[in-house]
Amino acid sequence: MGDQAYLNESLTFEERAKALVAEMTLEEKVFQTLHGAKEIKRLGVKAYNYWNEALHGVARAGVATVFPQAIGLAAIFDEDFMEEIADVISTEGRAKFNVQQKYADYDIYKGLTFWSPNVNIFRDPRWGRGHETYGEDPYLTTRLGVRFIEGIQGHNKKYLKAAACAKHFAVHSGPEGIRHSFNAVATKQDMYETYLPAFKACVKEANVEVVMGAYNRTNGEPCCGSKTLLQDILRKTWGFKGHVTSDCWAIKDFHEYHMVTKTPVESVSLAMNNGCDLNCGNLFGNLLQAVRDHMVEEETIDDAVVRLMVTRMKLGLFDKEMPFRDIPYEVCDCTEHRAINLKAARRCLTLLKNANDFLPLDKKKIKSIGVIGPNADSRAALIGNYEGTASEYVTVLEGIREAAGEQIRVFYSQGCHLYKDRISGLAEADDRLAEARAVADASDVVVMCLGLDATIEGEEGDAGNEFGSGDKLTLNLPGRQQEVLEAVAASGKPVILVLLAGSALAVTWADAKENIPAIVQGWYPGAQGGRAIAQMLFGEFSPEGKLPVTFYRTTEELPEFTDYSMKGRTYRYMKNEALYPFGYGLSYTKFVCSAKMEIVGNNGMPEKEHLISADSTVKITAALTNIGSYDGAETVQVYIKAKDVPDAPNYQLKGLKKLVLAAGERKETEIILDMRAFGLFTEEGEKLILPGQYEIYVGTCQPDARSTKLTGNKPQIFTVNCTERAVVETI
Repeated sequence: MGDQAYLNESLTFEERAKALVAEMTLEEKVFQTLHGAKEIKRLGVKAYNYWNEALHGVARAGVATVFPQAIGLAAIFDEDFMEEIADVISTEGRAKFNVQQKYADYDIYKGLTFWSPNVNIFRDPRWGRGHETYGEDPYLTTRLGVRFIEGIQGHNKKYLKAAACAKHFAVHSGPEGIRHSFNAVATKQDMYETYLPAFKACVKEANVEVVMGAYNRTNGEPCCGSKTLLQDILRKTWGFKGHVTSDCWAIKDFHEYHMVTKTPVESVSLAMNNGCDLNCGNLFGNLLQAVRDHMVEEETIDDAVVRLMVTRMKLGLFDKEMPFRDIPYEVCDCTEHRAINLKAARRCLTLLKNANDFLPLDKKKIKSIGVIGPNADSRAALIGNYEGTASEYVTVLEGIREAAGEQIRVFYSQGCHLYKDRISGLAEADDRLAEARAVADASDVVVMCLGLDATIEGEEGDAGNEFGSGDKLTLNLPGRQQEVLEAVAASGKPVILVLLAGSALAVTWADAKENIPAIVQGWYPGAQGGRAIAQMLFGEFSPEGKLPVTFYRTTEELPEFTDYSMKGRTYRYMKNEALYPFGYGLSYTKFVCSAKMEIVGNNGMPEKEHLISADSTVKITAALTNIGSYDGAETVQVYIKAKDVPDAPNYQLKGLKKLVLAAGERKETEIILDMRAFGLFTEEGEKLILPGQYEIYVGTCQPDARSTKLTGNKPQIFTVNCTERAVVETI
């Protein structure tokens, strides 16, 4: 085999891949386009399964570090830390792959092509898969998606540490129950302003190796066979060089549900001809018939298989030596990685309410604590979906017992089922309510652990939600949770509400001043999550999480779930006041933010009179001071509003930086804004800055009245003016 060209490591990966594909028969090539690619023994090509998952840790293949779910990682608002986490994930992925190869295990979830991150926009809080994303904002999603990919793929000049995949391309965010037949209709403006920016950055900035198509149609075309998405935008406009995979069994939807084709052969032809290289599923076996029927040229299949082989060569799968083969199995969920995981769990926790500084709790003043709720002792509430298997799980109950020590009595009641009206099948409804009341009576303070888990909020087919195929019908706490919460609060004991959920819940009753003193959004905080929550409650650190989604008061203020127009959605376009706004989160300490602005022209010299043009750059220098008594971390957030553009967004996040400060410490950071940050897309696909006034808001929260009321902070406002129309970006 040694004299064959594809083994010649002095050639480029593309030259080697073309040489390898040239030696394959048509049948061999076709079976390389299935996610479970077959061995070609005569050519020395091992079997390879492309389907692997790494959304928040290496998933579905045994022990690995289980980080907070993606939405929780987004709440950290820290792109540097996101890359650190992704680097841990790819390290463990390599470690597992090395030992799997050693023992000839080529099964599903055993490859190095990780189908993560999910950079869809969480546009509607009812969507069950929203917790897989980085939230509702295109800018935040872009920054976190890029850095996750860089952490997964690494920075080796020749090889990929692992291959990341941006999914689901494109315009995909529910409803889950009709995703196989649904047509998502979006204007060009919404496409380029909201749904596509993260994908574009993943391709052009992060050089993501794989893109996955979505199940739905977008503007009439099935995404996994869309000429507009896969050819015109992805390859021709953005210059994507990697390979495209379908979502799993999505291509059969073409003829079974979308009804855009009539037969499997027509469906695979549409997908392959429009640039889908890999079929998650087995339908691409019909490509043999498609070639015989002259519906697909063999050269088109050649191109697809070359792209697939280039990916495997970038991973070093055909080379004698490469830099990641020595990563040992022992790194999987090791002590160092568990410490990073605990750090992630601590940093993602988002404090939504803390009336009269009720938190943190003082152990010296507490003799007993009640822990109540269906998520109090639930591992499922820690992990979200697409999860691995941790070597240690710490539930909230276990974390509180650990943190409380021997001096504090910890009482526990499940309180109620997560979504049913009883826990024991033969019992009457509310069969744990009396016990919950008894626990409250016996306790000095109560921690209520309510919310959701991935059995009722998740992917269609995975979630066991009998009501919504993984989606939520309302934003209310499910089942009897609200009734138990109110009954426990009626005991007169102070209640801390800990929400374990991957999406917004309308906890308006708990938010009311007189009802619950403290509310914590815990997300799905990972295997170490219960330990992190307990440590936060007892003041071992100050919370720093920020909401990557808006918490609405009710679904009634939202457009129809199936309406993909952004009008009325997310903080950028909503009209009503939020319950808890995007970018919001409290701390135990207090920060003061001040800023100054400088406009720099294309000659590198400062501009005067606050005028910007297409060649300008705006430099924001923000100073953050921790004037409280706790060490802590805070996110500097920069938003921009076009004051004189009709129907412009309320404002949009365009810069952020997380700073860690000891009590009394002051730090400065620079955030650079080029003119693309000020532009808005037109229906023609041009991003323009238009004549008029623009406001730049610099602070630690969104510039809305609700954020100011909740935090007591008001962002600093800078005003700049543009005197002429200019194109700053094209599609």
